[in-house]
Amino acid sequence: MKTMIKAAAATAVACMCPAIAAAQALDSGDTAWMLTSTALVLFMTLPGLALFYAGLVRSRNVLSVAMQCFAIACMVSVIWVAFGYSMAFGGSALNGLVGDMSKAWLAGVGLEALSGSYPETVFVMFQLTFAIITPALIVGAFAERMRFSAMLLFTGSWVVVVYFPVAHWVWGGGWLGAMGFRDFAGGAVVHVTAGVAAVLAAIVIGNRRGFPETPMPPHNLPMTVTGACMLWVGWFGFNAGSALAADGAAGMAMLVTHVSAAVGSLTWMTAEWVKFGKPSVLGIVTGMVAGLATITPASGFVGPMGALVIGVAGGLGCFLATQFMKRKLKIDDSLDVFSVHGVGGMIGLLSTAVFSAASFGGLGLDEGVSIGSQFGVQVLGILATAAWCAAASLVLLKLIAVVVPLRVSAEEENEGLDLVLHEERGYNL
Repeated sequence: MKTMIKAAAATAVACMCPAIAAAQALDSGDTAWMLTSTALVLFMTLPGLALFYAGLVRSRNVLSVAMQCFAIACMVSVIWVAFGYSMAFGGSALNGLVGDMSKAWLAGVGLEALSGSYPETVFVMFQLTFAIITPALIVGAFAERMRFSAMLLFTGSWVVVVYFPVAHWVWGGGWLGAMGFRDFAGGAVVHVTAGVAAVLAAIVIGNRRGFPETPMPPHNLPMTVTGACMLWVGWFGFNAGSALAADGAAGMAMLVTHVSAAVGSLTWMTAEWVKFGKPSVLGIVTGMVAGLATITPASGFVGPMGALVIGVAGGLGCFLATQFMKRKLKIDDSLDVFSVHGVGGMIGLLSTAVFSAASFGGLGLDEGVSIGSQFGVQVLGILATAAWCAAASLVLLKLIAVVVPLRVSAEEENEGLDLVLHEERGYNL
């Protein structure tokens, strides 16, 4: 069984790049699963992430956060069709740094084109949902203070300069993938990039007025819990869908994803209980997201025992990172994007090197690869991704600030972004 799952996982990783995938016949089961996974991942952003974030902010900014998630989904979709898919999954250019323009405007992606055992149109749509949720995650860092126009300029340019190239490095036949870097479903491509960009944006834009002295609790925790539940369910498409087939690899990825989410929740809850005397609803759902983010890069390579350890490491590591960022560094990453997604992604990527090994219950490392050498590749991938994302994000933020102000005025921030930017209220009570 383990041999079958390992082979299926290897086939799935190879099929991440349609250009290098071996020709196969259309499989209706794989196609149905990939269509389902695609819908699940989009469900993570709309409505999952939108509700999760909207409940966490104050009531005067609830619509602004939902609006940002919705607008990003629309904008990134158009960019993806125009040239984003080609930049991520076209033929390699510039020594594997980015895809070429051979698939711009989805050239050659027709009814008969296949990606592995399912239509390439499905692969295009599946990967689009990843491109949508990644910049949407960043919204949590500058919530309640960034101008809508500046947000559109930043996220639109960010996916082009950061997300598409990094996706090509890892999944599209680029240099990191060629080195054997392991990132099954987006530890580096999604979580590290979003986390690093988030903390840079929070620093450049500055803290919310009153932070950290003024308490800024979530205004609607039931909304946040609802969004969190949608994220948990949608994440099965995120991780198990990344097997790119309805097979044993997808089943194992789903199992370890659920285990890590559950353990991450319990670990965060326990840590909070010990430190503050009471477990909170906010803590347990945040721990769930930490467990999910941490297992993401490892989900196609580890077994249930590895998932248990990864869930504990993710829940505790992200909890400590949150406390350090807000209480020690006093950086107002409003909804803890770096602490949960950035730190969680890094922990997961490093854990992948260890728990992929058969000796730790994993599905096995590549032939001739040791835990130490794989760990070195994982470290290199994290550093390269974080460095490129940090440099590019900082430059983009500074350039955009020349065109439009990044944040609203103090008076506008006090009034709330819902009225100031959208002339609407979330609640008429």
